[in-house]
Amino acid sequence: MITSLLIANRGEIACRIMRTCRALGIRSIAIYSDADARAKHVREADEAVWVGAAAAIESYLHADRIIGAAKAAGADAIHPGYGFLSENAEFAKAVTEAGLIWIGPKSDTIESMGLKDRAKAIAEAAGVPVLPGYRGDAQDAKTLEKEAKRIGFPLLIKAVAGGGGRGIRLVEKASALAPELESAVREAEAAFGDGRVMLEKLVEQPRHIEVQVFGDQHGNAVHLYERDCSLQRRRQKVIEEAPAPGMPDEVRQAMCDAAVKLAKAVSYEGAGTVEFIVDGAKALALDTFWFLEMNTRLQVEHPVTEMVTNTDLVEWQLRVASGEKLPYKQKDIELSGHAIEARICAEDPADGFRPGAGLIEEFGMLADEDADWLRWEAGFESGDRVPAVYDSMIAKPVVFGEDREEANDRLIDTLAHLQLVGVPGNIGFLRRCAMADAFVEGTHHVNWIAEQGDALTQPPAAHQHASVMAVCDVLLGESGGQPWSIRDGWRMNAAPVLKTAVAVGEDADWFDPREHEVAEDVSMALVTDLSERRFAVTTGGDSVLVEVPDFEAEAEALAGGDAVKAPMPGKVIAVNVKPGDQVEKGQTVAVMEAMKMEHSLTAPRDGVVEAVGAELGAQVPEGQILVALEAV
Repeated sequence: MITSLLIANRGEIACRIMRTCRALGIRSIAIYSDADARAKHVREADEAVWVGAAAAIESYLHADRIIGAAKAAGADAIHPGYGFLSENAEFAKAVTEAGLIWIGPKSDTIESMGLKDRAKAIAEAAGVPVLPGYRGDAQDAKTLEKEAKRIGFPLLIKAVAGGGGRGIRLVEKASALAPELESAVREAEAAFGDGRVMLEKLVEQPRHIEVQVFGDQHGNAVHLYERDCSLQRRRQKVIEEAPAPGMPDEVRQAMCDAAVKLAKAVSYEGAGTVEFIVDGAKALALDTFWFLEMNTRLQVEHPVTEMVTNTDLVEWQLRVASGEKLPYKQKDIELSGHAIEARICAEDPADGFRPGAGLIEEFGMLADEDADWLRWEAGFESGDRVPAVYDSMIAKPVVFGEDREEANDRLIDTLAHLQLVGVPGNIGFLRRCAMADAFVEGTHHVNWIAEQGDALTQPPAAHQHASVMAVCDVLLGESGGQPWSIRDGWRMNAAPVLKTAVAVGEDADWFDPREHEVAEDVSMALVTDLSERRFAVTTGGDSVLVEVPDFEAEAEALAGGDAVKAPMPGKVIAVNVKPGDQVEKGQTVAVMEAMKMEHSLTAPRDGVVEAVGAELGAQVPEGQILVALEAV
């Protein structure tokens, strides 16, 4: 059995793996970058090793440094977690060649399943149903256009080496194919170093159902039933559950059998997930699901499977990698109850899910964390700092119930008692999703969140109002302890005036707190000042950004001094204009990448480009001017 394990990851998955290590008496070794020197996973490890600068390419993606750290720390094995190098076949091979145990499938299995076109060919050969599409070697525009017309619109462009929702583009008509291809190829090259794409017929109301499989070194393979991950935004999972709602026994059997067939076809070892796309416009049936891809690693959502099967999948991984047989045969794995997991991210749903970074002032449960139906998987605590250079997910509450209704009621209540202050958060958004009729009834699909628009992403008026009033109280409160500093609105021979200007988004106004009441059923608003003019407020699970308007800057903008600035720290991945170019309001002038997302930056008005303030590939801080328009 492994006695010392290096975890080549960070955040909540590193902390979760360490929990199993402690239970098994295995020494855990963390790695960290400059950005994570004081991170929770570093504090919880038995030992921690620095592997490089904040940028992932210099640390968590630097294979040689990670292997060197493992050997220097005396580790027996490396667990990659998920993301980063977890599905990198070359890294897996290098680990074993260095004499270390790799916690995962063999490198050739990762390679065969990592390329979507090859994976689908293997699935077809194994008798697993696959969607029609194009998965050929020819990547020229003429061939792709011809194949797209054959498949028919709408269709999806997918990066052959893709994963995590990256390199995917929806093409609804032929005229949109060329620009979407360019965008998909660019993202795929940046994310995976491989710009090849495939085309696939679009299922217009898709559900995403996946099967957890497990194999050992002795030829055994089993499934641990299915999970439904259909609640997604921008093809990133939001809430996951097990088992899938509305799943008939015969369809579950067929889907799980197909997943095990594929696992056996590639002699799979360790934990893996076989993902299926399902036609959500119809009731689940034997002819409504098709193979999508296989993830050759542990998934973010694995805790829901553990809760309904009473297993520890990380323990299974460690035992299988040590050469042991699977702990259970298929007949011994039972499905019981229902579990749901929500991904808490440092992001603002009301602002296009803009990721946030900075100091977490307060984070955690206001309710009892020790309930036997609740798991709290977190990579951050109060006082930790969320870096701007990694994924925005910071924690996951996982709840269990005897049935789906009880589990969902518990999730809604848990989210209502979560506190996040200091960075934007999506807790209120998650709660509204869980409360929506479509989710309660299990009729949601992958595109459902996008169809709902502001109904889910915008905080209720009562929450926003409470947040504004809380900031007004801060701005009008006492300061300095001196009588002349008291902001009580006093005027000689006239009534006091207690007004201050604040803004949420583009809406700015003057407010007098005495003229506005906050509803009694609204949770207490907790305020964190991000800067002199910006405040993050958490109310009822919602993160609301409240700003003090800069009227001087607005006047300058009206005079023609507009500038397109970086809304957050990130990397410039496209500059679409040059000095002298004429631009129209709303035209994309630059594209940034931050926290694994692309952000298109647009011209605030019609005008002429005076200067471009950043080069392609530059890492820029928040607020840097990227494009300046000439005064008019």
